[in-house]
Amino acid sequence: MSGQIPQSFIEDLRDRLSIVDVISTRVQLKKAGSTYKACCPFHNENTPSFNVNRQKGFYHCFGCGASGDAISFLREHDNLSFVEAIEELAKIAGLEVPRDERLKQVYDESRQYYEAIAKADAQYREALHSHPTNSGVKKYIAQRGLSDEIIERFGIGYAPPERDFIGGSFQSNLLVKLVEMKLVSQKYERPFDLFQNRLMFPIRNMRGKTVGFGGRTLGDDKAKYINSPESRVFHKSSEIYGLYEASRALRTIERLMVVEGYMDVVSLAQHGIDYAVATLGTATNEENLGQLLKRCQNLVFCFDGDAAGLRAAEKAMDNLLPMYQNGMQFSFLILPQGEDPDTLVREEGREKFEARVKRAMPLSEFFFNVQVRGLNLELPEDRGVLRNRAQAVLDTIPKSALKSGLWERLIELTSSRKKVQSQRAIARDTSDIKVIKTKEVAICLGLYFSPIKAQELVDLNMRFDSEITGQFLDFILSNSISSQEDLLYALATDQQGYRERFFYLFSNLENVPEPDIAIEELDFVIKRAGDQKKRDDMLRAAKLNTSPDQLTDEERSKAQAITTRTS
Repeated sequence: MSGQIPQSFIEDLRDRLSIVDVISTRVQLKKAGSTYKACCPFHNENTPSFNVNRQKGFYHCFGCGASGDAISFLREHDNLSFVEAIEELAKIAGLEVPRDERLKQVYDESRQYYEAIAKADAQYREALHSHPTNSGVKKYIAQRGLSDEIIERFGIGYAPPERDFIGGSFQSNLLVKLVEMKLVSQKYERPFDLFQNRLMFPIRNMRGKTVGFGGRTLGDDKAKYINSPESRVFHKSSEIYGLYEASRALRTIERLMVVEGYMDVVSLAQHGIDYAVATLGTATNEENLGQLLKRCQNLVFCFDGDAAGLRAAEKAMDNLLPMYQNGMQFSFLILPQGEDPDTLVREEGREKFEARVKRAMPLSEFFFNVQVRGLNLELPEDRGVLRNRAQAVLDTIPKSALKSGLWERLIELTSSRKKVQSQRAIARDTSDIKVIKTKEVAICLGLYFSPIKAQELVDLNMRFDSEITGQFLDFILSNSISSQEDLLYALATDQQGYRERFFYLFSNLENVPEPDIAIEELDFVIKRAGDQKKRDDMLRAAKLNTSPDQLTDEERSKAQAITTRTS
């Protein structure tokens, strides 16, 4: 919608208003030389690192990196759209926003939907406090232990058991919008409300505007919860219940916990857990995951311990794996069967519930819990099933530390059980023993832990007794591998038989040493080879000279040193 406002007007606004005047309406600024400083409004800090430059017209936080001009500040701080930020600036400047008439008509029509739903929202909230039939809903709220502060924060309301509580009180222009949004039906003699005798949860977008509702029955309706239908302003797959409220309650969001229901979010907030959100009756999908990851990359998925909860957790995992990038943290908290976050936090309190959150199962562990379900890994057939089952999912994950780790674990789980168990037993009993039998095993093992050293071996023109050692070195170089993570990934995705060729590379080792020991051994081999190469070079140089008096002083001293070491 930004195109409806002339660019010249936007530029005039920027020139007319000082950024200091705009930001000081929201943040207390202090003069600091030629700039102004404050504690950043976008993250928690004790020492001011938020700087505002009046002359250049921008702000920058040296703590979290937030920066921009007056428009971007209002958008971020007040959760406004671009158009709304321009309108707010115009209000501060005492100006009216000029609009293209055709686009203004489209904008005004969209605004009517928001006005209609906002009026319905206000009417539901008022009914909670003053409607003659509110005793039942107030009793329910008291049983749930919800305070007035939480009721106000989440804007919870009440739809009385009346067929036209909303539809019968709206002017025709707004009633048309409610009908279009299917919150009211006009199929009957008079308007018929969708929500009747329900506790109402307004669903807000990130600008704080109500775009839809969720309603919990207060009677014996078959549908315990119902949501607003899809409309021009409400799309279930892209809205997250509680995300706006979490962003207002927390200066910076370090973790978000995805739960299943409205009451779970509200009850957790009542107990001081302000980072819970819920999807709106849909599985966690790419669209709402994208909304969450824009604001936080540490997500905990908390689901009930019944069959439906487990299916929801698996669906969430399937959707997030193709989106995974290094730096993201996902974990899964499966509650005891018969419990949900609402009941559990009321039963055991915040401290114990958050202890559960901290113990949530990491994605890498949950992945194999799901994949091995119903399999007996003592059977080679079931190990084959696991390999095929897991590989299909792993192929969808972008290159990352997670993908490498999952491949490594899959190889371990699908290897011979006796071999794996015996190797683990040896590793436990002899982890402090340094056993590397040959130079070439030392080279391969060192390269396994530190592939970056491969080029040093090439520079020394080393010859290997074993063909497999040379192949391992060539594999590392040809794939430009510089870390163990890259090596594991290259082996896991190899289609040319190298993985099978190198599978038994270290099978004769009695014990696999710690990485630093293996790398130390490789460095020792490289150093000895380097010394030998220097000696060989000097001896060849000496042989090219027919008499000692043709050697330089430096060559003569090096030749003497070589003779001394080799005699």
